[in-house]
Amino acid sequence: MQKTDVLIIGSSAGGMVVAGLGKRINPDKKFTVITKNEKTLVPCGIPYVFGTVGTTDKNIIPIEQSFAKKGIELIYDEVIQIDREHKEVLLKSGKIMAYEKLALATGSNPYEPIWLPGHDLENVYYIPKDKVYLDEAQKKIGKAKKVIVIGAGFIGVEMSHEIHKLDKEVHLLEKLPNILSLAFDPDLSDRIEALLLADGVKVQTGVTVKSIFGKDKAEGVLLDDGTRMEADAIILSMGYRPNSALAVKAGLPVNDKGFIIVDEYMRTTDSNIFAVGDCAEKKQFITGKSVPIMLASTACAEARLAALNLYGISAVKSFSGTISIFSSAIGSKGFGVAGLTEREANEIGMKYVTGIFEGMDRHPGCLPDSEKQFVKLIVARDSGIIVGCEVAGGLSTGEVTNTIGIMIQNRMHICNLMKAQIGTHPLMTASPAAYPLIQAAEDVVYKLRVESRKKEVK
Repeated sequence: MQKTDVLIIGSSAGGMVVAGLGKRINPDKKFTVITKNEKTLVPCGIPYVFGTVGTTDKNIIPIEQSFAKKGIELIYDEVIQIDREHKEVLLKSGKIMAYEKLALATGSNPYEPIWLPGHDLENVYYIPKDKVYLDEAQKKIGKAKKVIVIGAGFIGVEMSHEIHKLDKEVHLLEKLPNILSLAFDPDLSDRIEALLLADGVKVQTGVTVKSIFGKDKAEGVLLDDGTRMEADAIILSMGYRPNSALAVKAGLPVNDKGFIIVDEYMRTTDSNIFAVGDCAEKKQFITGKSVPIMLASTACAEARLAALNLYGISAVKSFSGTISIFSSAIGSKGFGVAGLTEREANEIGMKYVTGIFEGMDRHPGCLPDSEKQFVKLIVARDSGIIVGCEVAGGLSTGEVTNTIGIMIQNRMHICNLMKAQIGTHPLMTASPAAYPLIQAAEDVVYKLRVESRKKEVK
């Protein structure tokens, strides 16, 4: 029997960070990571393997070198059972490993719609974090002339755009009224759809796939209105589900969506077992409600907290919830969202004010690489606290989105954003006199002042 102090199951974002930071904080402890994947992929880079990057070999996280440098043991195997009473795990190889602390970073798996006729036919593909599967899928999709992507979330949108770059006819189908509608309000998702259409991706929203037809291999899809669409390859991008089967087998509670229940220190109901990343339950930062958010950035934040709390709980080292922060790009156009959208604010009955501004992200706007940047702030009307924001523009929107995320997480008041002192430069930022984020804040303050005056008149 092998022994270790801290055992981490999974080597992607969450597992990697728990191991790296945990070892740095606890250098006297032995850390071991077990993964069944011989190569760990960069999760967010997977869609780009099919176009821009070109191969999974260029989308690898070098965990072997990183772990070896830090003194972390890496084992290629699979944990098939957890014995909580004896604090041991059984590996597929037959070996048993004892642990003192255990961290589950088992990730998620693509949702397989078993209710959809034809979902298991040849030429129907999913997007797992599996190099061997993706390499084979890439070869076959590369031979296709017409591809249908079902599901217009981030993966579906990015896959559609990347595959279209290979000079293929790509159809993106979404049953909801707008693409990316679970992340963005219509005024932003409409902009993103326009970018896809302009680049040649054929987008249809408000359509439901009734079945995938074909004998031995998929030949197309049948829509609920009777329309038949032929295709050489079909990609199912209908979301992901937490990979929590191992935890369930060990008797650890999961919520109604299958996410492992954890506390604010990322502990499961077993104080010696932590869970981070896609497999762990997330609660929305503002509402406190359980949400099915699966993001590498959130996984890393959770992993840092788990690492800090492995050997001693601290009240200041707790996770206060996910702010649901996303960003992506279509070519040179970027877009992002953090916190609540208007739809979500309306769903919870929050009274809010929006601040909107669109301006150039360089000054003067004639400089190379200048892009229009659209910002929509969402602020709680009663408190003035920033609760959400959506951004569209150039690639700089990624960092703008991150900045807003920090504001939301620290419950920043709109007046503090108004007073923010910023560093600007013509080649890198918008003008200090027309900084889109601050101009949107000005719009909020103006609207709040107008409302206040109307009340005074009454």
